[in-house]
Amino acid sequence: MEKERIILGLDPGTNIMGYGVILVRKPKIDLLQFGVIHLNKLESHELRLKKIFDRVLSLIDDFHPDEVALEAPFFGKNVQSMLKLGRAQGVAMSAALSREIPIVEYAPKRVKQSVTGNGNASKEQVARMLMTLFTIKELPKLLDATDALAVAVCHHFQKGEVKGKSKSWESFAKDNPSRLKS
Repeated sequence: MEKERIILGLDPGTNIMGYGVILVRKPKIDLLQFGVIHLNKLESHELRLKKIFDRVLSLIDDFHPDEVALEAPFFGKNVQSMLKLGRAQGVAMSAALSREIPIVEYAPKRVKQSVTGNGNASKEQVARMLMTLFTIKELPKLLDATDALAVAVCHHFQKGEVKGKSKSWESFAKDNPSRLKS
């Protein structure tokens, strides 16, 4: 029997960063907590990055996740926004890595596809699907929270395996027979 796992999902942002924490006990998935980290009141980008690092560490210390799943930044037209978003993601990754927690990234379309069956679903469609899955009674004001929760759920649905995390060569060979040459 597989042990239970806690997954922390993050939706990196420089104004608002979403997070979602789930507990997986097959076949059940329980919502532990989800919400947002407000960053827009901090004056400098550097202070925002420090708050991201500190809050992600705090979430890790509170919930002890087995894995952290992040939404990968999508390509936008504004290079400065992409740079800032990449920094926010890097700081969140650094917080997880400082506690030796494996991380994995998912493209936004893959997250939407995994949760709703449609890679082009709207944020509202993703949120409503998660409301049904976890019996959440009220749509959150900020959908960054449900976006992050969707990343955690996506990670669970994607076999829940962190790449490169095979326990041994023997288990890797058993799990991946098509990758072996005779």
